[in-house]
Amino acid sequence: MIRVMLVDDHAVVREGYRRLLELQGDMQVVAEAGDGTQALQAWREQPVDVLVVDLALPGLGGLELIQRLRQRDAACRVLAFSMHRDPVWAAQALRAGALGYVTKSSPPQELVQGVRQVSQGRRLISADIAGEVAALLLQPQPPAAHGLSPREFEVMRALVTGRSPQEIAQALALSVKTVHNLHYQVKAKLGTSSDFELARLAWQNGWTA
Repeated sequence: MIRVMLVDDHAVVREGYRRLLELQGDMQVVAEAGDGTQALQAWREQPVDVLVVDLALPGLGGLELIQRLRQRDAACRVLAFSMHRDPVWAAQALRAGALGYVTKSSPPQELVQGVRQVSQGRRLISADIAGEVAALLLQPQPPAAHGLSPREFEVMRALVTGRSPQEIAQALALSVKTVHNLHYQVKAKLGTSSDFELARLAWQNGWTA
């Protein structure tokens, strides 16, 4: 039996995925969480084989959550499950430590297959973006956002939605000084000289949702 934790901020969505997975007969959803902080606590209390993590979580974002889980246990197996079809998001999730990435627009069986594959330590990218992700990773000069670390990507997303460094520091359990440093690094890597330019670039590329 594959023990699964679902991490998504919508209870109705989690219920649907729970029913789908438990219909398979070889999977059991043993824990759920509505945000990254809850997920970390639940993971400490309830060992699981696979965490299915939405990336658009309130507070501690999905990328940061994946990175922290992997830092605490390198054997932790995570399947990112996201609305984002942009290959940059998939690349960031893999960089953070996810073994697989499945889009929410994929057929239900893709999620089922993803859980099975990840539980066995195998990588999986959903068919609808697999080719784009491979092309991105093979580019000699990939998009600038691909050069950001998962933490920098999370901070960038928070900044362009108007959150203050203090709010970001609290949500991500970082110091305000660290957030300021990451802010500077993000602008340097993306070649933006102002927060306005940073926000425009992020919105144009769909990195903020």
